[in-house]
Amino acid sequence: MTPRRLFVKVRPLAGAVAFGALAAGGAYGQVAPRGGEVLIPESSQEELTDIGIRAHTNLKMFVPRGGMDNAQPPSFSGKARPEESPPYSGYLYETPASLGCVYKLVSTLVPGCNPNGVSSDPTGGSRAIAIVDAYHYPTATQDLQVFSAQFGLPAPTSANFQVVYASGRQPPVNAGWNLEEALDIEWAHAMAPNAKIYLVEAASNNWGDLFTAISVAGSLVASAGGGEVSMSFGGSEFSSETYYDVYFTHPGVVYFASAGDSPGVIWPSASSKVVSVGGTSISRNPTTGAFQQEMAWQSSGGGPSLYEPRPSDQNGISTIVGTRRGTPDVAADADPSTGVWIYSSSSWYIVGGTSVAAPVWAGIVNSAGSFSATSASELATVYANMANGSDFTDIVHGSCGPNEGYLAVAGWDFCTGVGSPAGKGGK
Repeated sequence: MTPRRLFVKVRPLAGAVAFGALAAGGAYGQVAPRGGEVLIPESSQEELTDIGIRAHTNLKMFVPRGGMDNAQPPSFSGKARPEESPPYSGYLYETPASLGCVYKLVSTLVPGCNPNGVSSDPTGGSRAIAIVDAYHYPTATQDLQVFSAQFGLPAPTSANFQVVYASGRQPPVNAGWNLEEALDIEWAHAMAPNAKIYLVEAASNNWGDLFTAISVAGSLVASAGGGEVSMSFGGSEFSSETYYDVYFTHPGVVYFASAGDSPGVIWPSASSKVVSVGGTSISRNPTTGAFQQEMAWQSSGGGPSLYEPRPSDQNGISTIVGTRRGTPDVAADADPSTGVWIYSSSSWYIVGGTSVAAPVWAGIVNSAGSFSATSASELATVYANMANGSDFTDIVHGSCGPNEGYLAVAGWDFCTGVGSPAGKGGK
């Protein structure tokens, strides 16, 4: 019998974890490095019987040891507060402003990019980003309102945010996928606050239902004049996967897919018709909170596909990938221990996984404004500019993959692709 992987159910941070108050002090409040534990929701677990049938999320939660500050989550006032700090002080998890600072997406770069001391959010974005997920998220609009108010982002309205039932009927609710949906809409909005966000809900996580949702998402984005589709789900590769790559070819749409949260390659990240997004870890000084460097996240997915041939945009790295499509193409923060804040169903969470990196990249590319006609043309732009340090940060430390066998090195690698964003150029 094949042993099952460790399963831990998701639990909310507020109300379910013993809180430890943080002492105030210093410019940003006392930083309290303490470690913690990673929790994996059921939606992120894959069984052997799921392969080629059902997809899973690529999300992990992080709970700091000792819990959170015992302050209540902020109430939503209906007004944006641009100077608002993270929901709990003294922690170094990423906010839209801090990640915007690290990735040079804001006009004013604060030395160290400490999440407790920055307030300039990324700006820009237009047309549309469609988020594809499974199941119904009943509090999507309210949660996006709270997230946006906390971090000074434009409030969601019927004009810039819409929930769409891909099948025409409201799907059932699934708690793990609700966390995924919160993450996806909030961080796509954070990186491209002026783009319209569609949350396209599939009837289930069966591939057939997700393909229906992907088709609806592509049509919506194309009708808006072009943009991006973000897919934070995936599953182990299967022999007939190339047959379904056609779902990622709607004209005027660039597709992004998470590369996975464990060693190896997943699909649709492996498809040559998507931009595959891997994961990094962000290193911060434990005393000052200052950003130090970005490294490969050791749990990020990546490697050569089993079934997908190498696309022409990867001909320049053929000595690395061989005859197969190599993943990922790009990367961004995904380590849950250096994760991002999200708000879902009356609680704040710290989350990671390449489910973070995909909507972050979709938002950045939207905000960059090039609006490539296809994923292939977007990938051609990325690979043509991969050596430009002003466009990408080449990740040269860390490892990933089976037996930590892939190293982050100068140039393209199986952990981080061409690297993480450095501004909006070359995208």
